[in-house]
Formats: sequence, C-alpha cells, structure tokens
Amino acid sequence: MSDEKRTIVRVIGVKKTFTMGKVELEALKGVDLEIFAGEYISIMGPSGSGKSTLFNMIGGLDKPTEGKVFIDEVDISQLDAFELAWLRNRKIGYIFQTFNLIPVMTALENVTLPMTFAGMNADDAQDKGIELLKLVGLGERFQHKPLELSGGQQQRVAVARSLANDPSIVLADEPTGNLDLSTGEEIIELLQMLSQERGVTVISATHDYKMLNVSDRVVWVRDGQVDRIERREELDISIGGIGEKLTGHREPGA
Repeated sequence: MSDEKRTIVRVIGVKKTFTMGKVELEALKGVDLEIFAGEYISIMGPSGSGKSTLFNMIGGLDKPTEGKVFIDEVDISQLDAFELAWLRNRKIGYIFQTFNLIPVMTALENVTLPMTFAGMNADDAQDKGIELLKLVGLGERFQHKPLELSGGQQQRVAVARSLANDPSIVLADEPTGNLDLSTGEEIIELLQMLSQERGVTVISATHDYKMLNVSDRVVWVRDGQVDRIERREELDISIGGIGEKLTGHREPGA
C-alpha cells in the first residue's frame, strides 16, 4: 500500500432497507468505513451479512436509505443519474464474477468500450487497449472474442477493461468465484500488482480466503454492520480462525 494516507472512500452512517412486500429487510444498519488511496481491501462475511450491499454502496450501484458515501470527497448519494454515470466511468473500474464481457466484441473492443463512452478517439483507445491487454498478459489475444478465451483469460480482459479510464478505484465482486484455484491465484496476484505498482485502490467483496494474504486490511461484515477491521498482520488465517469469523463458531478440532 502507498504511504499516502489520503482518504478515497468514506462511508458515514449508511443504512439500507429493502422492502419485500409488507416486510422490510434492514441490510445495512449504520455502517462507518474509511478506505485510503492505494489500499487493497477485502470485504468478507457470511451470506446475508450485508457484504454485497455495502460493496454496491461504495460503487454507486445502489443508494443508501440513510447516510452518505463519499468518493474523493464527493457525496455520490446526492448525484443525479448523469453525474453518477460520469463519476463511475472515470473514477471506478468494475470487475465481476461473471466477467460481463460483450460476447460479440473482441477482447480489444470490450476494453476500449469505456474509453469510447469517455470520449477518447478511436486510435488512442485502440493503442491504450492493446497496452492494457499486454499488461494483463493477453497481448496476443486481443482479437479473440470471449467464448474463444478461457475463464481466466476472460477475467484478465475484465481486469484490463476496469483500467480503461485510469480509475483511482477498482471494485472486484467475487473476481475469483468462477475460476479454478490456480487461475484464481493469478487474478489475485494481478490485482495486488495494480495496488502496489499502479497505486490503484482495490476493493474486493469475496469469499476467497486467498485474498487475505494480499489484503492490506480485511473488513468483516456481519448482520448489516462492520464487525471488525483487521490488518494483514493481525489476521488468523487458519481454517479455524476463518471459520469463526465467517460463521461465528469455532470449527471442530480447531
């Protein structure tokens, strides 16, 4: 992580309530969180903990019922649809578990699409797209379409696309969830490189314990609240330790 301690994400008193028929579900119950520029953050917690809801709040994919979310001191919960789209396009890169590539487009076309939306001319976008695909190890595959690539290669294209407009934040939603063990480790190493060498703030919502080895901090979410925040050196990465944090119960024999 960079030595710089500039706050890039600030979550203040965020609550989120979903209405399902006559039932109200309180997914977040007043979350406060501060993330610094250049950090690699993993958000972890059991299913239904509010982990994904918090992730969506940070990424501007949903708005809080109460509270505020700041990206670079801009309160994104107050932006209109156009302003929010502009901010997401230029400040935040997204990586999804299901890759979310456009199947009829080549790898290069998928990567350059966000640049086109941002107004970059076609020649510059193509040059930059090829550079990014080389960065993620796909310099020879830029004319291949998603179905001509392996799952790991598709996720590398998604990583390259997330960097299209030089975002200060990359949000990775279960980025290794559809990958085998070895390929997942390669994607984790790639995300770590983005944080360490390019100064990108990486925020991942994940169940992948391997993320713990590269995270600067882990945000444990439980029952709609931040249960604890631990630095890498404070983590108990034994199976028992992880089981206790995710479920609240110590694993038998641990």
